[in-house]
Amino acid sequence: MSTLTEKATGTRGGAAALTAALLTACVAFQLNASMLSPALVTMGEELGTDQAAIGLSQTWFFTTAALFSLFLPRLSDVVGRRRILVIMMLLTAVGSVVAALAPNIGWLFAGRIIQGISGPTVPLALLMLRSAVPNPRRYGTLMGLILAVNGGVAGVDSFLGGYLAENHGFRSIFWFMVVLAVLAAAAVALLTRESKPQAGTKMDWLGVFFIVVAVGALLTALNEAAKLVSGFDPATVILSLVLLAVSAAAFYGFWSTEKRVAEPMVQLEHLRQRATWAPLLTTVLTMTGIFAVINGIVPAYVQAAGPGFGVGPTQTALLILTPYALLGWIFGPVSGRLAPVWGYTLVLRIGMLGSVAALLVIVFFGMDSLPLMVAGTALLGIMYAGTANIMLNGLGVVLSPKGNPGFLPGMNAGAFNLGAGLSFLVLPAVLVGTSSLGDRASYVTVVVVGLLITVAAFAASLLIPKPVDAEVK
Repeated sequence: MSTLTEKATGTRGGAAALTAALLTACVAFQLNASMLSPALVTMGEELGTDQAAIGLSQTWFFTTAALFSLFLPRLSDVVGRRRILVIMMLLTAVGSVVAALAPNIGWLFAGRIIQGISGPTVPLALLMLRSAVPNPRRYGTLMGLILAVNGGVAGVDSFLGGYLAENHGFRSIFWFMVVLAVLAAAAVALLTRESKPQAGTKMDWLGVFFIVVAVGALLTALNEAAKLVSGFDPATVILSLVLLAVSAAAFYGFWSTEKRVAEPMVQLEHLRQRATWAPLLTTVLTMTGIFAVINGIVPAYVQAAGPGFGVGPTQTALLILTPYALLGWIFGPVSGRLAPVWGYTLVLRIGMLGSVAALLVIVFFGMDSLPLMVAGTALLGIMYAGTANIMLNGLGVVLSPKGNPGFLPGMNAGAFNLGAGLSFLVLPAVLVGTSSLGDRASYVTVVVVGLLITVAAFAASLLIPKPVDAEVK
């Protein structure tokens, strides 16, 4: 189907109705990703298991979300984006029901794995939005609005999850997810129209198999290797190496398959282009440098009684995580609006440099002053969550090849998850490895390492080409 035909499908209720439907779907996904964070202890108590098992259920949700993201955007180009998104939301509701009724940790695992199908919600929403809103300025604003939710629902998600878990048990959170996922499915079904830019194309299922095995083995290897932070274990080392070998073999199988098939999942010439590998590299490096800093290192330091400020978990969320998420939510539409006017790559680089500045504030001032730590993380919310993260997601859509629009958004979603996994592998390892320097010095070293990786990400962003067709001439 041509691009003109795709745009002509429009929406049933206009751009406002489309945006409302896509926002509902993205919120449904985001709540699956973040709403359980304050309820993990309660989940362990009610299911009679330890926190390691509960944490593993979270890991498997994000892993399966990454794997579904690799191929569902491509499949949606073939069989219909609205159809796939509705199915995703309905299966997310099914997974939520399974988790809500889970009598033990095994059933919770099953529910979270099923919920992982919601992983590509955001890239799929952006593809639907771009096909329906041809005006670059308007698309940029709506893109920023939708992507801002991806960093957290203004901090409300964590507090609502904590309130429900404390007053009604963790199962009430999953029932809330059921309702929202069903509403999202209904909204997408009723307020959007179908688009199939590659209708009639055969799906390369062999290629899908190899890439899913390759990325799945790599992510699992990273998760296993992260355990080595707490101490050396030969069995963990061997398992990690075996998984890396499986991943390498599967990547080779994927490459060989894509060279042979008539209608490959990924055309290899696209992988060689800067428009593909430069944004993917930038995404991985950015996530590696920043993700664990804001989601692990800084909250741990703020709560630490020794080198930190001895702040409680609730107050830490209020001072650090909520402003970060709220400012990202506010500034997302602003950066989205500016992107087609100033240029996607320019706005990205502004966000990257601002993120570097925020990390500098944290390193040189925030370690000794709680107000300046709050200021540094707030600036990170504006520059990373509200700017750089928005542009990295957006570039995955506007730089994707016209003949395969679902390819780069799916790969970019995998890059986000890979970067997050690397972040929680590398930075905690640095923290443990430098413990002999003293608590404060080791925390400073970790943030400095994150800063250097973010500087490398900025350098990689200089290689990303301008998406001329998505910008105002």
